[in-house]
Amino acid sequence: MASRALSSPAFVGGAILPFSAAPHFGTAKTKATGAARGTSGKYGIYSCAAAAAITTLQARRMRNVKRAACGPATTGVLNKAEKLQVPQFLLGNVDIFIFDCDGVIWRGDSVIPGIPQVIDKLRADGKTLFFVTNNSTKSRAGYKSKFTSLGLDVQPEEIFSSSFAAAAYLEQTKFKDTGKKVYIIGEKGISEELDLVGIPWLGGEGDKDQAPNLGSGGKVDVDHDVGAVVVGFDRHINYYKLQYAQLCLNELPGCEFIATNMDRVTHLTDAQEWAGNGTMVGAVSGCTGREPTVVGKPAPLMIDYIAQKYGISDRSRICMVGDRLDTDIAFGRNNGLKTCLTLSGVTSEDELMDRVPRKKGTEGIQPEFYVDTICDFYGIRP
Repeated sequence: MASRALSSPAFVGGAILPFSAAPHFGTAKTKATGAARGTSGKYGIYSCAAAAAITTLQARRMRNVKRAACGPATTGVLNKAEKLQVPQFLLGNVDIFIFDCDGVIWRGDSVIPGIPQVIDKLRADGKTLFFVTNNSTKSRAGYKSKFTSLGLDVQPEEIFSSSFAAAAYLEQTKFKDTGKKVYIIGEKGISEELDLVGIPWLGGEGDKDQAPNLGSGGKVDVDHDVGAVVVGFDRHINYYKLQYAQLCLNELPGCEFIATNMDRVTHLTDAQEWAGNGTMVGAVSGCTGREPTVVGKPAPLMIDYIAQKYGISDRSRICMVGDRLDTDIAFGRNNGLKTCLTLSGVTSEDELMDRVPRKKGTEGIQPEFYVDTICDFYGIRP
């Protein structure tokens, strides 16, 4: 795909206004997540008696990581992730932190204890913060409201969601010039972001109560001006939406299949994990035999956008912090960032350390460090 200029919406003074000359965005197919796999080894040093050894090993490790971070993730050979014992080895080598949200900052609608203090301390230490989420149910304006409701002082321009990424990708590829429409499987986050860039759409929450006629001669009629199907997380997924999507993708020439993300599970509540957008995307892939263009993590779209918009040239001074190996950590590894896994979300320590079988697609993906929660950056004990 040739590089094109992008005009994308941005927050200005609490409102969302367009701006031009944003970067060209790369994309990744679903199978690209495996590119972040490194090799495994073992230090096996976690006792108090080995604190001095850990300090030495982590210092050496940071030198090695800095060299490896400048190239593709596959060139950096990582041993087993180490639990962060000396926070300064990370904080002292990072200027910018990119945080996933679900499982890192909050679970469902509950902020993880101690997180507001961590954010305040990072800002006081001069760190730049971004919050990048694969959850497409809200627009960036919607996420600003959520941060505020949880007592978190986060600025709109620090928030990036996969709903924004989908709209930005369509705008960058000049989709509007085709005169086509987008069919949405998803919630209002996607439709709100498409509205901001003037791309016409149908479906989404408007089809949540639709049911196809399955009697004799029953069929679903589709708009032949649909040029793309965007699939995001949808708590109102139904058979009508799946049928509409498969007809568009199977019968309309050139119709593009776009997924906001492929997360297997998500955090709708703080009590348990729930089936994620990989469920919706898998259903559409199953009836079309097609794989989507993925615009959320681990695709490079959002980090490319952040790097160019803010003039970031040294990605080794950026750390991706997340709770998922196949999205957050792969995103960091694939894009030359430092990586830190938090155990407050999807990935368990047993899985990370290979004490239990890895989930499919996470095999061999290793962060440099891991923490129980990001409160460990400052030794905060809520």
